[in-house]
Formats: sequence, C-alpha cells, structure tokens
Amino acid sequence: MPKMKTNSGAKKRFQLTGSGKVKRKHAYKSHILTKKTTKQKRNLTHTGTVSRVDEPRVKRLILA
Repeated sequence: MPKMKTNSGAKKRFQLTGSGKVKRKHAYKSHILTKKTTKQKRNLTHTGTVSRVDEPRVKRLILA
C-alpha cells in the first residue's frame, strides 16, 4: 500500500508547535483592508491556535 500524502494546502496553512498544538493565521487579513480599523488589522496579525475539537482533523492532514 502506498504512503499517505500530506495535504498540500494544510502544510502551507498550519504549523505544529513544540507542545503539539497547531498554529494558524487569522482570516480577513488579505484584501479589502481600507475599511478595517488599524486595531482590527493589528489583532489579526497575531497567530492563533486551532480549536481543540478541530486539532485531530488538522493533524491528520499535516502528519499523513
């Protein structure tokens, strides 16, 4: 049986931390930025972590 392939989209979007959590970037930061406030854009810059319930699904895509 062939090896499982890592999902190409997921490997570009997610990154594993040392403790095993999954880092992600916030959405709504790519275009139509003129109507968003500076505070909103600044807060979207920081990375977040994937929700605990979604973690197994994302890890399966990354670690396949």
